[in-house]
Amino acid sequence: QVQLVESGGGLVQAGGSLRLSCAASRRTFSSYSMGWFRQTPGKEREFLAAFRWSDDTTYYADSVKGRFTISGDNAKNTVYLQMNSLKPEDTAVYSCAAGDGPGNNKNIYRYWGQGTQVTVSS
Repeated sequence: QVQLVESGGGLVQAGGSLRLSCAASRRTFSSYSMGWFRQTPGKEREFLAAFRWSDDTTYYADSVKGRFTISGDNAKNTVYLQMNSLKPEDTAVYSCAAGDGPGNNKNIYRYWGQGTQVTVSS
């Protein structure tokens, strides 16, 4: 079992930045990826970005490419999502997940955190 705990959410003005963290309870296999998703009421969960431990490969959804950056700290079993130039439409619950395989395959994710709220005011 892997437990994931997100932190770093909050309220920010449009154009601002936030950095989310996702800490895993233990080291995962190098083949694992950790991804970030977001969801708003009534909408499907949206894949944002992923990071694969084995080779630092990153994946991004087109909607956040150039604004969001994902990175990992192996020593801390933690993945970060740096979010810049935030827009009101980025308001959502952001969750991280972990699974075995390439991060852009949404079907690999087996472990999920509880989520952290991000609110962007206009």
